[in-house]
Amino acid sequence: METLMSILVGILFAVGTYLILTKTLFRIILGTSILGHGVNILIITMGGLKKGGPPLLGIKNLTYADSLPQALLLTAIVINFATTALFLVLSYRAYKVLGTDDTEQLRGVENE
Repeated sequence: METLMSILVGILFAVGTYLILTKTLFRIILGTSILGHGVNILIITMGGLKKGGPPLLGIKNLTYADSLPQALLLTAIVINFATTALFLVLSYRAYKVLGTDDTEQLRGVENE
């Protein structure tokens, strides 16, 4: 199961990186969002189930879920949502003001 999740993380990182390197703002925003989802899956995969017993209770030979990766994941989801919303609002405003979402035209350099 962990190898399948690792492959999924690799695919999401590759797709996100490809989209970030394109010229349109919407694809760049989509790429950052996909990278954020890849990081979330990576955090959950690395968290896993712990063997032994929960700390401070003295119980042995159980499996338990560590709550720290889950708390980090919730924080990462909120941050990813906020940055995606901010990027979407900024790109919409740039499109309304400048009339394009192509990064080459937004740069203002025409014949270089």
